[in-house]
Amino acid sequence: MKKTLYSLMLNEEVVREIDRMAHRMGTNRSALINQILADYTSVVTPERRIENIFHEIEQLVAPARDLVPFFAPHTTSMSLKSSLEYKYRPTVKYEVALYGDKQEGLGELAVIFRTQSAALLQSMTQFFRLWKQIEDAHLSGVEPDYALYDGKFVRTLSLPPDHDYTSEEIARAISDYVQLFDRLMKAYLAGKYTPPEIEALYCAQQQRAAILI
Repeated sequence: MKKTLYSLMLNEEVVREIDRMAHRMGTNRSALINQILADYTSVVTPERRIENIFHEIEQLVAPARDLVPFFAPHTTSMSLKSSLEYKYRPTVKYEVALYGDKQEGLGELAVIFRTQSAALLQSMTQFFRLWKQIEDAHLSGVEPDYALYDGKFVRTLSLPPDHDYTSEEIARAISDYVQLFDRLMKAYLAGKYTPPEIEALYCAQQQRAAILI
C-alpha cells in the first residue's frame, strides 16, 4: 500500500491529544492518524492486517497451551514461548515477523534458544538440519531460505503466488506450521521419534494443510 506525503490543517489541541495517544500506543503521529482514517473509511491497512493475523494466531494456539503467545499492538512481530521436555525445562521462543506490504514474501520465523548444555545444543542443531533436509525433499510451491546462527534458526515464510489469502487463512497456516515444528522438535529431542518417523509425520501433516508456507 503506497504512502504519500500530505499537508493537513489540524487543530493544535487535536494534535496534542493524538501525540499523547501515539506515545501511549508505542507509535507515531502519522501512523496513528493513518490508522484512524483507515478504520473510519473501512480500509484495511497492512498494519491492521498483520494485527488481525496475530490476533487469530493467538486464538488458534491458546487451546493447546503448548505455546504462550505475546504481541504488542502496532508491531510487526509476535512471539510464542514453548518449554522443552528436557531436564531443567529450557524454553524456546518462536518469533513470527511479517513484512506487511513488502514484496519479498510473507515474513520469517525465527527459533531462538538459549542453553548451556552442549548435548542439547547439538541435538537441536541436528534437528534444524534434519528439518531443512525434509523440506528440501518434500516442500513444493514455496522455496524458503534458511539460516542457522548461534542460538537462532531462521526460516523465511512465503505464500504460493496468484492467490489472495485472507488473514484467517494465513494465521491458520502459520499457527499449524509452528505447532508442527514445536511438536516434532520436542519429540525428536526426547528421543521419541527417529529421523524417518519425523519425516513421515511432517509429510502427513503437510498433505492435510490447506496452504504450504
